[in-house]
Amino acid sequence: MSTDLHPAPATSRGAAPAEPVEHVEHVEHVQHVESVQHVRHVESAPRGLLPVVLTATFMTSLDVFVVNVAVPSLQTGLGAGPAVVQWVIAGFGLALAVGLITAGRLGDRYGRRRVFGLGLALFTLASAGCGLAPTAAALVGARVAQGLAAALMGPQVLAILRTAFSGAAQAKAFAMYGLTMGVGAVFGQLIGGVLIRADLFGLDWRSCFLINLPVGLAALALVRRCLPESRAPHRPGLDPVGVLLVTAALTGLVLPLIQGRELGWPLWTRLCAAGSAVLLAVFAVHQHRTRATGSPLVDTRLFRSRAFTAGLFAQLAFWLGQASFFLVLALYLQPGRGLDALGAGLVFTAIGVGYLLTSTTAHRVAARLGRRTVALGGLLMAAGLGLLCLAAYGGGTTGSVWWLAPGLFVDGLGMGLVIAPVTAVVLAAVEPTLAGSAAGVVATVQQVGGALGIALIGILYYGAGDPVAAFGHSVAALAGLELVLVGLVQLLPGGPADQADRLTG
Repeated sequence: MSTDLHPAPATSRGAAPAEPVEHVEHVEHVQHVESVQHVRHVESAPRGLLPVVLTATFMTSLDVFVVNVAVPSLQTGLGAGPAVVQWVIAGFGLALAVGLITAGRLGDRYGRRRVFGLGLALFTLASAGCGLAPTAAALVGARVAQGLAAALMGPQVLAILRTAFSGAAQAKAFAMYGLTMGVGAVFGQLIGGVLIRADLFGLDWRSCFLINLPVGLAALALVRRCLPESRAPHRPGLDPVGVLLVTAALTGLVLPLIQGRELGWPLWTRLCAAGSAVLLAVFAVHQHRTRATGSPLVDTRLFRSRAFTAGLFAQLAFWLGQASFFLVLALYLQPGRGLDALGAGLVFTAIGVGYLLTSTTAHRVAARLGRRTVALGGLLMAAGLGLLCLAAYGGGTTGSVWWLAPGLFVDGLGMGLVIAPVTAVVLAAVEPTLAGSAAGVVATVQQVGGALGIALIGILYYGAGDPVAAFGHSVAALAGLELVLVGLVQLLPGGPADQADRLTG
């Protein structure tokens, strides 16, 4: 392991005197030993660990997408206007995005199982609040609470998978994580359509949220029994200045992305974006300085790993296209082609079939092909999107929507080869001592990438005029984005020697 990843002693004026070399080496040795002992301790993960943490992952992924099909019903039931309905969707995404990095630090400090359990309990409670909301305003408040609770869970899931498994078991765990995320996203629309059509107990749209109660309570009952506790070896500080800076910066970045297009990009959205860039720069400087004197919220040593940094860019490229693709497909099938929620959900099953075929075996493919697995997935997605573009223009507004099925199937095959392997590559380069911080950064990039992609592709879709042109132009742009992903993958470590590029805690 290369020792040049350790920061040099501070020599700036006013800095604390450097510690004796013998003492520094001793501390680093102790930290390394604690890290190794920690991994050995949790290597034999309890049997119920994956079902519990993946249940939380599924609920979060499902609630991002299921609300889209519930919008017409809740508008009627609550008398909600377009602006309020937009906040039912945006409030969740905004709260989730801004809370992830801080949540990663809370897990490092107080214990990942403890913070995960708290997030799961709050998410279940907030779901009840959504399902029982008497007014549209109450529903918006409950959705924001849901997003904050999901933020508490997200980094803990990734950190737990990173610290509780190793080797082939870790690759399989991340494959199951990717499968779960994809199933929630791909089948969310179908599940929502079925629940609304069934109208269980006359609940209509409310069942889309209340379904989380029995699932969440069952998972919560198993948290203490099935999840090992883990935290950073030396309890890190909270870095309140860093928390305030990153929260303000991400709010200033994500809020305009969510609201800007709908409002016509008023001046305040541009000012927020500019202010966000300044705050992120200040945050980066603060983290670098805090690294020498305390516990930064995001440890800057993470970015010295080529796998971590290049993997983050690959994550960004992938999620720029992922969330926006589901949006334009839903818009094309429902308002564009006149399908109801259930009919559109059935079309989504074509991509789900392809996804299930590859996501369940992606870890085996990755064991043989390494980073080329992600590149192969990106090429398949580009090909699938190209087929969708041809089908849209060929079928027009009167042809069968099932001509989309071959393209959706191929796109699903590619998705299954990307989601888990690219996440595993990023986090495999991180030692368990930095798992919480790294997981918070990864999850934040996923959410910010999704919001940015929706904003950019939304401009293209709504600016094209008729539904066929809008969908065709959008998927053509997304196909180009997948080729960018393929190029970024080439920056990832590709050989066995690169696997030693790890960070110490």
